[in-house]
Amino acid sequence: MTTQPTKSEQTRTRILTAALNVFRERGFEAATMRDIAAEAGMAVGAAYYYFDSKDALVLAFYDQAQQEIAPQAELILASAKTLEQRLRGIIGLKFGTFAPNRELLRTLSAHVDPTHPLSPFGLQTVAIRDADIGWFARAVDDSRVHLPRTILPYLPRLLWLYQMGLILFWVYDRSPKQSRTGLLFDQSLRLIMILIKLAGLPIMKPLHRRAAELLRVIYGEA
Repeated sequence: MTTQPTKSEQTRTRILTAALNVFRERGFEAATMRDIAAEAGMAVGAAYYYFDSKDALVLAFYDQAQQEIAPQAELILASAKTLEQRLRGIIGLKFGTFAPNRELLRTLSAHVDPTHPLSPFGLQTVAIRDADIGWFARAVDDSRVHLPRTILPYLPRLLWLYQMGLILFWVYDRSPKQSRTGLLFDQSLRLIMILIKLAGLPIMKPLHRRAAELLRVIYGEA
């Protein structure tokens, strides 16, 4: 049985939909809570009751997008046969989901400092980030990737960073239909698959310890 959304949930959705419309039309920085309330057809105070700032609306947008992506991501993880197929599916799904709000993501890409509340690397986005990395962890586990135990635990986080780099390239890609992003995605993913296979070969063993040490430094575990 499908549970009907409560009146409060419906109002939150209405405000968030209005906010995304205003962000698309006026840009995130120029938009005001008054504009958003007017778009939603309610008083400013009522909008503030549900969302205390534009930042809160963006965080709700991230959360909503993840909830929309989750069922499709599960299907991709279950049906794909290889790590490459799983990564193509999951990352491609992100592009499709965020395409209507690509301009908004371009504006938000300026907030990468982990101290900023909207940073994908910050404390306020940790739950969304961890869930996202969890899909990459599933992709790696289900694909039975063979890497040293000192390196393998870092792979999902590295793949998440790879995804973030692609998304950053995509939001600034001015080529027709972001064709350069498609080419970059295709060729870079093939290269990553080759590197993962090479990293698991016995001949690479002398580099495993140094790679593990470097990863610990990067993630503040040294």
